Amino acid sequence: MNRPEQIAVPSRITFRVNGQAVELNLPPATRLTEALREGLGLKGTKVGCDAGDCGACTVLLDGEAVCACMTALGQTDGRAVETVESLADGPEMSALQRSFLDHGAAQCGICTPGMLVSATALLRRNPRPDATEVADALGGVLCRCTGYRKIIDAVIGAGHEGPLVEPRGDGGPVGQPVPRLDGAAKVLGTDRFGDDVAPVDALVMRIVRSPCHAGGFRFGDLEEFRSAAGLSAVFTARDIPGINCFGVIPPFADQPVLAGDGRVRFRGEAVAALVGPHDVMAALDLDSFPVEWTETPAAMSPDAAQSADLIHPTRSGNVLVRGYVERGDVRHGLAQAAHVVEDRFLTSFVEHGYIEPEAGFATVDGDRIVIHACTQAPHMDREAVAAVLELPEEKIVIVPTSVGGGFGSKIDVSIQPMLALAAQRLGRPVRITYTRPETMASTTKRHPADMTVQIGADAGGKITGLRFDGVFDTGAYASWGPTVANRVPVHASGPYLTPNYRAEALAVHTNGPVAGAFRGFGVPQAAIAQETLYDRLADACGIDRLEFRILNALDNGQPTVTGQTFATGVGIRPCLEALRDDWTRATQQARDWNAAHPGSPVRKGAGLGTCWYGCGNTSLPNPSTIKAGIMADGRIRLHQGAVDIGQGSNTVIAQIFAEALGVDIDAVELFIGDTSVTPDAGKTSASRQTFVSGNAALRTGRVLRASLLRHANVAEDAAISIEGGRLILTDQGVGHPVDFSALEADADGFVLMAEETYDPPTAPLDAEGQGSPYAIYGYGAQLVELDVDTALGTVKVQNIVAAHDVGRAINPVLVEGQIEGGIAQGLGMALMEEYVPGITEDLHNYLIPTIGDMPPVKSIIVEEADPEGPYGAKGLGEHVLIPTAPAILNAIRDATGAIVRHIPATPPRVLKAIREAGQ
Repeated sequence: MNRPEQIAVPSRITFRVNGQAVELNLPPATRLTEALREGLGLKGTKVGCDAGDCGACTVLLDGEAVCACMTALGQTDGRAVETVESLADGPEMSALQRSFLDHGAAQCGICTPGMLVSATALLRRNPRPDATEVADALGGVLCRCTGYRKIIDAVIGAGHEGPLVEPRGDGGPVGQPVPRLDGAAKVLGTDRFGDDVAPVDALVMRIVRSPCHAGGFRFGDLEEFRSAAGLSAVFTARDIPGINCFGVIPPFADQPVLAGDGRVRFRGEAVAALVGPHDVMAALDLDSFPVEWTETPAAMSPDAAQSADLIHPTRSGNVLVRGYVERGDVRHGLAQAAHVVEDRFLTSFVEHGYIEPEAGFATVDGDRIVIHACTQAPHMDREAVAAVLELPEEKIVIVPTSVGGGFGSKIDVSIQPMLALAAQRLGRPVRITYTRPETMASTTKRHPADMTVQIGADAGGKITGLRFDGVFDTGAYASWGPTVANRVPVHASGPYLTPNYRAEALAVHTNGPVAGAFRGFGVPQAAIAQETLYDRLADACGIDRLEFRILNALDNGQPTVTGQTFATGVGIRPCLEALRDDWTRATQQARDWNAAHPGSPVRKGAGLGTCWYGCGNTSLPNPSTIKAGIMADGRIRLHQGAVDIGQGSNTVIAQIFAEALGVDIDAVELFIGDTSVTPDAGKTSASRQTFVSGNAALRTGRVLRASLLRHANVAEDAAISIEGGRLILTDQGVGHPVDFSALEADADGFVLMAEETYDPPTAPLDAEGQGSPYAIYGYGAQLVELDVDTALGTVKVQNIVAAHDVGRAINPVLVEGQIEGGIAQGLGMALMEEYVPGITEDLHNYLIPTIGDMPPVKSIIVEEADPEGPYGAKGLGEHVLIPTAPAILNAIRDATGAIVRHIPATPPRVLKAIREAGQ
């Protein structure tokens, strides 16, 4: 509640914004971000941290780049402010904005305004900067999607004349570097994210969260507090009419919307939701909320949880689930090996680090509750909210906003049920935006892993057996723990022929943060153990590390560890072979430099890592549905429900649909609608959208084309075009305008419509883990070159070469963007990222790679087409992160002999490993 000394007196602040004089009557200490966004409606300036750490809010103040969140409104009096909205030249994009769009430098788009504004300041000083100058100028703005390289290229290319990206292929939509269909809004600053869409009169929600890892709580007089504080409502678990729990896998749905049994299980768990007018909530001190906490002993590791009290009393133990795959006889395979390597590896909690915190609003529309939110899974959200409110699903509508990064965490619901409950009870719009510490404390993380692995090879270097035992900390609630435990044993062999294999993975409950989906579902952790041991096994066999991998690489017709075979499309060997020249160069250069500088503490090394990754759910139904139609005036509309979180699905799926229909991409109107009008394309996760939703789009395009050709009575090879706003069919060189006047339009305005579903053909795993868990895999291999300072323990990655098999590159520029972005996250996982509850809960103490940390990346796109993929395409998003960390660890060992067994490889851990290696 307000204290007299906290009351700020408004003042008249006069300044210029984007060339226009404005006057605001607000307290001088008001953040400039709030003045711009809430006072002037300039939503292009984004807020990611409110602490000056992320740079998303960068604006120009008298021509100098500043963080608006750290600039008081009073500092602008009499001065000039420029925001991203001012950069366009009238209705046209500036050269810089066009360059960002053409280079694919905007992925999710949440950091793009800050990048563009910072780059504008640089280009005014220096129109022809080099890469180092660009990195220096943009160093204060964080990006979690792009890997920064395309941003650097875009800034350098802003003065380039002519086309920035050359067309490829035969001119059809598939295979072309089509700029993002949703990209213009991202670079113009008009894209709308979760915190940009609420009406101005919306009430504001704030959440009371547990300060304890484990404990009990008891409320005081909530009604007295509500009245004294001027709140509209205080909601607790007793206000929830339906099922007070959510989860992505129904048998394991166990997380309460608001803790309701007087018990909290992790630090950051929600216990109450407070709602009130904006000014009241801005001044509210959450520490004054009447709740008494009783802290109890917490099990903060799987080891501790094995002997601790039950975290969930309804379960028989703290082991949530066990995943298992066995093939052949691993004991025999290891016993007959000429060489066996074994070790134990530990990984940490990793934060998703998206720049956009969870945000959105809910409102009541007739008898429906409409929720606008940043989400990766709108139809799953609808199902969860309906259960919480005990309403039919058709009474809940989810409208996805643009999503400022997700990487898996925004599959789980967060704000949606609480907003819906408040809007329903109060009959008014209610909004919320998490603070940066709040999003980091309360949302899911990557599972920490404790893994012991043995691998054997015969005298010729052929793998004879591999045993994997992994324990994964799934935190206080299940989330995606079952998926991780079941996916890891399928993948822990790596993309290699492994005749004797046994892998077990346990997901164990602790009082740590909830661990969920994060780009790879446990496979990146397993790859660290398997790939680093592969290097050591190659050395033991006396075989070059690349050649050892090629020798053992899976090939067409060979069984995976689940007994599944693929006649075509197994692309790991081509990926490895694509690295040969660079591997020879890199290893020779490292040896030469080290030999020439024997006294230098800096040692150079090169390392390899590989990946394979099954696209989609593991042995489970995984359908997507895509709808499209033709309007009476000839317009073609595509209803695309696969949420684009930066990976480019809006564009890729539209390219596939346009190719199947036989039209240019410009002829397709993209409708990214709500759950009431757009069919379910499934969640955006597991690298499934290009493959699964792409197949649904391909089927829909073909069916719609057949309907159109039948209606017009033309040949199957007739060309479709839009000319002068009319749909034209050209048959044998003669153009025929299509007349739809005799057809009745449906509720969507379609006179012709197609809606098709695709569900990948998979089969359940049996008790030994044998079966067909995925219809398609993607493959990749990466080479890392780096320097290690043996005196400081610091690691600097200098260059990365990445070869990835995507089956068919639907959009090569977007493929390269995914490769670079995934590598950046893998680099962070390897060297710096470690989430510690209560300590690293902001972007100042939790480190993610900056533009200065990201090395040049050479992307090699391998296209081993798979007949199950749309035009042969495979998924990519998860795959690209997997090889990076093991390649970095292998390069550290190559440089120093040091084996880093606990990541991230921070300087103290690197120094410890160097000492243990005797270097």
